[in-house]
This record gives sequence, structure tokens and C-alpha cells, in this order.
Amino acid sequence: MGLREVMRELQWSPAEKKIARQAYDAGRERVLAETVAAFKAKAAAVGTPGEMWAMQDFLVTREGDLNHLLDYRYSQLPRVLGQMIGRGLLEESAVAGLSEEKREIIREVAAMVAKGGD
Repeated sequence: MGLREVMRELQWSPAEKKIARQAYDAGRERVLAETVAAFKAKAAAVGTPGEMWAMQDFLVTREGDLNHLLDYRYSQLPRVLGQMIGRGLLEESAVAGLSEEKREIIREVAAMVAKGGD
């Protein structure tokens, strides 16, 4: 069974759902704050109409990235939390309390992302 199938079959206890939600929310807040800061820095540097329209490209691209990253379906949470950890948005301790199986998937994804994968 592949990773996607394994993640789809995972069962989440109420306690795990609460832990996952808290971790997700913390990572979400951090990535959104980073995005706002990047936007402000880029906007402050705009000096020409061409640079202004490049802001639209930045926002459209960033929106797609965030939509992929911030997918709160339980079947995707191990991947999402792993990506957040791999990108430095969360500490691994944020997922303490999840089952070992879920934490193993999260660690695998985090390691892959940290090495430059997605």
C-alpha cells in the first residue's frame, strides 16, 4: 500500500484531532505571516509599472502554494504537518501525542521537504 492509501486509511481520535488542529493553526499563522511580510517587502520595492504587475504573479503563485500546503483534510494532514515541519514552520514537538504511525509519516515528509523535495 502506498503512502496516499495509508494516509487515507488513518483513523483520528478526538484527542489527535485537537492536537492536529492546534499544530495546523500554528503553522498556518506562521506561513501567512511570512507571506504578508514578503508581500510588504516586495510592494515597498516596486518602482515601475512592470514591477507592480509582477506583484500579481507573486500573489497568484503564492495562493496556489498556500492552497496546496493548507489542505486540512484528515487524509492530507500528515503530509501538511510534515511539510510545515520540513519548512521550519513548526517544531516536531507540535505533533507529540499523535500515533506513532502518523508521526512516522510526518517525519518522512519533513525529511523529504528539508532535503528540497515537496
